Amino acid sequence: MDGHVADDGEQRSERVLEPIRMRSLREHIHDELRQAIISGRLKTGTKMNERQLAADLGTSTSPLKEALRQLEAEGLVRTEPRRGSYVTFSARQAEEMTLARAALESIIARQAAKHAPEAAFARLRAVVEKMRVVLESGNVEQLIALNEEFHDGIHEASGCDYLRRLQNAQRTYDHAARVTVLSREEVRRVSFHEHEAIMEAIVARNEDEAERLMRQHIVDAGKTHIELVF
Repeated sequence: MDGHVADDGEQRSERVLEPIRMRSLREHIHDELRQAIISGRLKTGTKMNERQLAADLGTSTSPLKEALRQLEAEGLVRTEPRRGSYVTFSARQAEEMTLARAALESIIARQAAKHAPEAAFARLRAVVEKMRVVLESGNVEQLIALNEEFHDGIHEASGCDYLRRLQNAQRTYDHAARVTVLSREEVRRVSFHEHEAIMEAIVARNEDEAERLMRQHIVDAGKTHIELVF
């Protein structure tokens, strides 16, 4: 050792990892309620009893009220003066979310087929093979995680920074919808074959086919989600 002690400036410039930042309580409550609404556990028209929800979540009503205001801004909840808050998530809104996601995801898949480096293809193939194994094991939770890894892999391969930022705004909706849709075994099997076909189109750099297959995959999943929830 040379006895040199790095000053704060050197330590900051050499830092590789950023400190872990925990979600705030309001963010946690918001995410929990949002997923409950989108998955249909909290049905359209349900009155949001603040005291009961706070008790269920093990928190006070203050962060709950903040979360409800955010959900209202997203169009998932309606608050009426002196009456309370009600779930407003509807089949029409779910359809709009599906179409928005289909538009973004299909373009991202097209760009992945066009621009992805060869190394990205190996990752997509590997995820699909993991899916094949997990599908037979019946581990739904792991399959959902691989599903999300597959789509994240396409996002990264595409290099579409702007479109990926737009898509990130829907991540909570996407996860909650996947949990609902992949609860059915027959849907899990169909979904796997769709993912395999999308991967093959991207690897073959077939831009038109990658875009078409991704759009149809998202639209079909959205229809299933609506059937199961509404």
